[in-house]
Amino acid sequence: MTTQAITPRQRVLTALNHQEPDRVPVDFLATPEIWAQLVEHFELDAITVSRPDYLQPEREAVLRRLEVDTRVLSYDMFCQPPLAVLKPGAAADWWGAMSRSTPARMWRQRTPDDQWYDIWGHHIRLAHNQTGAYEEFASWPLESAESVDDLKAFPWPQPDWWDFSPLPEVIGQINQLTEYHIRFRIGSVFELAWQLRGMQQFLMDLAIDPSIPLYIMDRITETIVENTRRVLELAGDRLDMVYFYDDVATQHSLMMSRGMWEEFIRPYHTRLIEAAKAFGKPVMYHCDGALYPLIPALLDMGIDLLNPIQADAKGMEPEKLKREFGDRLSFHGGIDIIRTLPRGSTQDVADEVCDRVRVLGENGGYILASSHHIQSDTPLENVLEMYRLAHRYRE
Repeated sequence: MTTQAITPRQRVLTALNHQEPDRVPVDFLATPEIWAQLVEHFELDAITVSRPDYLQPEREAVLRRLEVDTRVLSYDMFCQPPLAVLKPGAAADWWGAMSRSTPARMWRQRTPDDQWYDIWGHHIRLAHNQTGAYEEFASWPLESAESVDDLKAFPWPQPDWWDFSPLPEVIGQINQLTEYHIRFRIGSVFELAWQLRGMQQFLMDLAIDPSIPLYIMDRITETIVENTRRVLELAGDRLDMVYFYDDVATQHSLMMSRGMWEEFIRPYHTRLIEAAKAFGKPVMYHCDGALYPLIPALLDMGIDLLNPIQADAKGMEPEKLKREFGDRLSFHGGIDIIRTLPRGSTQDVADEVCDRVRVLGENGGYILASSHHIQSDTPLENVLEMYRLAHRYRE
């Protein structure tokens, strides 16, 4: 009797159920430069996808070649804002965002002088370095607001600025050969808010007069929650997880006091989590840095999967996290993008991957991935070593 092979989706679901699958599942996120190098290295022909207007075929081919078990879809794939949102002479650009780390498209508007704006109105420009480019914020659209009344004139995105109707077809295209674990990225609250106001001013506002930051976060949350409801109502069990992100930590500590987080940030995150849990969906949360002090609260709030596990951040040692929380919380990430991947040898990469699989993969509860997008200064041989299939098996 032949045993039916486990699907990538089953592999991830087994791991997230805190059981060991046949091998540790993996995810992949990278800058455009790394994607291009992999396409060239593998000499990949573009696979056939029925909706190349939503998924870049060459990148999807890379994921299949690396035997990546997960896929990420995102709210900014489905933007349909009114034409009035466009700046003079601007046009929608779906594929040029440097932060587009998956095969999925990402809505931006681009002006004739190469200024970029996302759906929320963030003003972005490209900064170039020796190995590639990255996005940085060029200005803060709400920096000069002095009252809530000033904020009301801002063109806040409305749920009807999105059309999610193609989502089931896009999911079906991803799963045309086998089933992958698919999560939906719904956005963030704190990050999107301070990126409109400016971080320094936003944090000062929270401490002195929180009316402006609370209004900004209210408007963002209202739209995200409604979008999440529409997406999950439409997709049903074809989506496996909801994913949101909000960096509230540095390499050594939280970005704010625990009390300020409890008062101002936690209620918004709770609303996002509740929107997913209302449809029975597990939730993944991304926060860089030294998040350890908040992990018990995140568990109480309903977080199921934590990303990115920066092992060199204070309190985020994998052994410690697995020992204290591994029976209740799953982990995603863990492979260092600051030193190991860009500066280590292939043996260093292999050693770190195998150690993460051994420690975090015990009794399931781990998805192997980099601790953020694999950066453009990473040698290709280190990327390939990280995704060597043999490293995914626990000894």
